[in-house]
Amino acid sequence: MLTDSQGREIVNLRVSVTDRCNLRCSYCLPEEHVEWLPRREILTFEEIERFVRIVGTLGVRKLRITGGEPLLRKDLPVLVERLVKIPAIEDVGMTTNGVGLEKLAGPLRKAGLRRLNVSLDTLDRELFRRLARRDALATVLAGLATAAREGFRPIKINAVITRDKNLEEMIPLARMAREKGFILRFIEYMPIGRGDDWSDRVVVSNAEALRILGKIAPLEPIPEPDGTGPAKRYRWADGKGEIGLIGSVTEPFCDHCNRVRITAEGKLRTCLFSVKEHDVRRLLRGGAPDAKIAEFVVNAVARKEPGHKIGKDDFQKPSRTMSSIGG
Repeated sequence: MLTDSQGREIVNLRVSVTDRCNLRCSYCLPEEHVEWLPRREILTFEEIERFVRIVGTLGVRKLRITGGEPLLRKDLPVLVERLVKIPAIEDVGMTTNGVGLEKLAGPLRKAGLRRLNVSLDTLDRELFRRLARRDALATVLAGLATAAREGFRPIKINAVITRDKNLEEMIPLARMAREKGFILRFIEYMPIGRGDDWSDRVVVSNAEALRILGKIAPLEPIPEPDGTGPAKRYRWADGKGEIGLIGSVTEPFCDHCNRVRITAEGKLRTCLFSVKEHDVRRLLRGGAPDAKIAEFVVNAVARKEPGHKIGKDDFQKPSRTMSSIGG
């Protein structure tokens, strides 16, 4: 199995298929002058498939397709169909901003994708425009409706809440999720992506989120059998769905993290906040045999960071944006 020096078994791989995005969410990207990777530097479908097959032999069994915005990658359903057919892979999900979902939900479902996470921080059109710097709320909501009709289960809504921008959106988002049968997940605002203006003062903690959401209806914890998920899960006591709280800042899950990432241009990152990357593309394009690449991955994962160090004196913020790392 693929195990790091802390004894954590790595079974989860996040695969970024592009660094490009059609939104400019303030916690992720600057509004203008974003430099995208040249197309020749992005891993091909064949390279992605080969890498997934190799790490599958090492114990990876869960994939999440990310970006940037993955729906911008041409012919994405073709890649999905290839990945879901890899014998070792048991689960393939995707995280998207939902802008292209109305058009692609059907083809992706046909290709074998079953689970979706859709980023959505507000239901207010004007606030959405300010946060994402694009007027696309109606498009995202239409995409969610299409995905639900196509039979995606579960559909999770990922919301990043900050005290100074969209704290008042928690209740409307929760009510919408309850009504539509979506699972709502609140993700604490992390110091990554858009500059040096992150402050713990604007972070809405898991504990505070739980107090706010409890105003709708009582919440009960859902026991996690293996305890490896990033979210603390709760069900509504009235039976109308569940929520997840991801406390990366105030309640980090580093001690049971089971994931690594590969960026769109083929750099293996063993933590979202890694300051070191491992160049897989060089091996893929340099004629290295599968065994050599597998050995490279094993050695990189063995040095996986114990934790991200947010809030500590020696914390180092990644030089990349979230879009270029892979969400």
